Amino acid sequence: MLLICSSFVFVDSCIAKNVPICDPLTGTCGGAALSTHEIIGRVIKAILGLVGSLALLMFIYGGFMWMFSAGNKERVQKGKDVIIWATVGLIVIFTAYAAVRFVLKGLTGA
Repeated sequence: MLLICSSFVFVDSCIAKNVPICDPLTGTCGGAALSTHEIIGRVIKAILGLVGSLALLMFIYGGFMWMFSAGNKERVQKGKDVIIWATVGLIVIFTAYAAVRFVLKGLTGA
């Protein structure tokens, strides 16, 4: 286990040599100032990552509820509902993201 964990440390340090250091307080990245669009894009990507992680947790929670329902129809239905609503939530979030991105690309041409 120690060997596996230490290999990640060495790989990360090798990869990090080519990555510029970014300072979110000043908005500079590798000496160059970040534009507002880049900052907003990074925030949106972070939020989408969190939403995906939360959806994964909800899928796992719903699956465990369904698996450990022991034949109780109410708990089976509750597990299914959690999975269904997590799916609906993901669809809504990513559809909204796609629509906003489409409109902004149409307006800015970038």
